[in-house]
Amino acid sequence: MDTYAFAKRVADRLKGGEVILLSGDLGAGKTTFTKGLALALGVKETVTSPTFTYVKEYEGRLPLFHFDMYRVADADEVYELGLEEYFYRGGVVVVEWNKFDDVKDPIAINVRSLGDDLREFEISDEYIGN
Repeated sequence: MDTYAFAKRVADRLKGGEVILLSGDLGAGKTTFTKGLALALGVKETVTSPTFTYVKEYEGRLPLFHFDMYRVADADEVYELGLEEYFYRGGVVVVEWNKFDDVKDPIAINVRSLGDDLREFEISDEYIGN
């Protein structure tokens, strides 16, 4: 399935307050998924990876908070920065390279590159069942 089409299917079910944990190898398509999700949520800004800023905020149908924890050492550093506060702002939180250790009821999505711009998505059973 096309990355943007999959992201739209996920976005159409979001109500606010969800935390999406994206996993996958470097370059697998986590940020591309987030770009598609943002588009489906009506975000007008260009979405880029927040690797050096940890989080970027976007406004759409729901606020979108995009985290990239690649450069974060561990959960202690995340909590020292106060980043968990975004979980309670009523938007959608997307986390690449998760370092949070106590996310309640996340939507876990694993992204795997199959080459030639093909990706496979595995989404948590809890989310599919809702």
